[in-house]
Amino acid sequence: MRGSPGGSADEAAIDPVCHTLVGAALGRSGLSRRTAYGTATLLIGANLPDIDIFAYLDGPGADLAFRRGWTHGIPAMIVLPLALTAFVVLLDLAVRRVTRATLPSSVSVTGVLRLAAIAVWTHPMLDTLNTYGVRWLMPFSQRWLYGDTLFIVDPWLWLILGIGILLSGERKRSRQPAGRTSRPARLALTVGSVYVALMALMGVASRRIAARELTMMSGEPVEKLMLGPTPLTPFVRQVVAAQGARYRTGQFRWLRRPHIDPATVRIYSRGQPASGPVASAIQSELGRRFLSWARFPVFQSVATRDGATLVYVIDLRYADRPSAGFGTVTIRVPPQTASASSSETRQPSGRAGPAARAP
Repeated sequence: MRGSPGGSADEAAIDPVCHTLVGAALGRSGLSRRTAYGTATLLIGANLPDIDIFAYLDGPGADLAFRRGWTHGIPAMIVLPLALTAFVVLLDLAVRRVTRATLPSSVSVTGVLRLAAIAVWTHPMLDTLNTYGVRWLMPFSQRWLYGDTLFIVDPWLWLILGIGILLSGERKRSRQPAGRTSRPARLALTVGSVYVALMALMGVASRRIAARELTMMSGEPVEKLMLGPTPLTPFVRQVVAAQGARYRTGQFRWLRRPHIDPATVRIYSRGQPASGPVASAIQSELGRRFLSWARFPVFQSVATRDGATLVYVIDLRYADRPSAGFGTVTIRVPPQTASASSSETRQPSGRAGPAARAP
């Protein structure tokens, strides 16, 4: 049984540029002056939890099963700042030995530890804000926590932080007092925090409205609901809802009534079969890894000429068809397993939508 993932986990996590901008803004806000290597500590710490990128080396789907867990959980928030502090102190010792410095070291162990803790903690906090989620309680619990607040790449947050960093740099080059050079960066961090808070409040309000409209539309209560942000448009959100035996997707618009456009609604079958090729694919290593991460999974199966079955597993929060790339996996079930069920459903039931057609 073979399979292949449809993309990289990094395509759905807060991008490293944003993490780096946060670290740089914290440095320009005045924190970097607390100790030598302050800027380096903040920049490294803001990206450090992504050391779990090496999970890709463990084969297809390993990143989905491992990432945003061990290095993003609460225990890691204790271990990683300590490890980064030790690295910075050892780096200072090595540099001083090579340069034969005789003056006392300007590295403050306490200062480095504080900066490392601040920077490292910003990483999972930002990652939690999107639809990918973070397993904060790893290794004690596999539960994912989702913020559904910011899109993968948020250009508005980039713009806010970037302007603050650039203006702080200009003031620094003009040799203004330290307090004045740090003001633009501090203001950018404040404005960025307000923007995130407003997006979060809009998300909470839109969930209530969407749940009410979906219930009126179908007559079924909403069991699970995601209103994912979209790029560049804070007033438009992607809807994915679990209702009874079906998933419903659609588009939510703040400036229209009804807020969920009926023309965008698509319906997909929900549930995992107990037997047949799809069940075999689910039990495979790639299937287990993908489903440990998937939030709204649907299944499609297509027979091949050699009697095998290609099973497509699709997570509706990122894809609506097997060819979408990220958010899908393809698992090939051998003929002897695929022939176990001749009545396998080949397409999601309900209204035909993009994910209801196999490539």
